[in-house]
Amino acid sequence: MGHWLDRNFVEPGKLPLLLALLAFVVTFLVTRTITRLIRAGRGPFRNLTPGGVHVHHCVPGIVLAVVGGFGAVGSGKHGIAAGICAVVFGIGTGLVLDEFALILHLADVYWSEQGRQSVEVVVLTAALGALVVAGAVPIGVDQVSQGEAAGRATAIGTILFDLCFVVVCLAKGKIRLGLIGVLVPFVALVGAVRLARPGSPWARRRYADRPRRRARALLRAYRADRTWRRWVRRFQDLVGGTPDEDVPPTGG
Repeated sequence: MGHWLDRNFVEPGKLPLLLALLAFVVTFLVTRTITRLIRAGRGPFRNLTPGGVHVHHCVPGIVLAVVGGFGAVGSGKHGIAAGICAVVFGIGTGLVLDEFALILHLADVYWSEQGRQSVEVVVLTAALGALVVAGAVPIGVDQVSQGEAAGRATAIGTILFDLCFVVVCLAKGKIRLGLIGVLVPFVALVGAVRLARPGSPWARRRYADRPRRRARALLRAYRADRTWRRWVRRFQDLVGGTPDEDVPPTGG
């Protein structure tokens, strides 16, 4: 086990990345557990309200992410300092992204339907981080051999080719596929060749005078949402807790 860890993570300098990813995931899970206990009024945990001001956990998260990020940049890929800074950065990022929806809406939507966006962003971030740890490099550069990489034109052409699929995928409203496609080009290719989601920039521009294609896009999106949304919501509720119903968000 030690030899495998040394060969795959320590020697390539990927150990800090692995530590950051583990700290990020563990921090999110622990934070969600604590907030669910606070919500249920169980355990010793309580909200921090010094002077009557509710201090959200994204506040210390921002501080830790900044400290860990700058420390990681300055400490390189190897050594104890790099590992410590990576863990600090992972903890801070986990605290911040757990309240991503609050930052996005500038309102306390943590336990509302909009709060599901935090869980979605965390899962997507963890998936992208796992792909990088597993060896994927942005926009498919890892698929270029060492000989090809020596030719700058070939490397740049490969990057631009993959990037085109990512841009088309994003324009078609398929954000998740586009982001994952940055690391796995085939995923972006699938999203780029399929019909755009209704309401996306691509659909508004290309399907405006094509009612049959617009109808097919609506039907496909409806079927996909009906098939997957229930399972996605169950997973989000399992990980992050079930949102409150009809609770208006409070500002701040």
